[in-house]
Amino acid sequence: MQQLATDIEQLQMKVAFQEDTIEALNSALIAQQRQIDKLEFKLKQVIGKIEAIDPSAGEKDGTEPPPPHY
Repeated sequence: MQQLATDIEQLQMKVAFQEDTIEALNSALIAQQRQIDKLEFKLKQVIGKIEAIDPSAGEKDGTEPPPPHY
């Protein structure tokens, strides 16, 4: 019976440790997602500014207009 109580206590300690670990990972994930959201917002702002300066900068086909002939 003593062994059963010891096993249960060890399992409870492991569960408590796992809960702490999961909470720490969740907090890190939330912080990373906030950082990603901020970076995406800033990237959209930069893209908007670049397109305002040069509207052709946002073209995705990668073709350039032919050079002028002299």
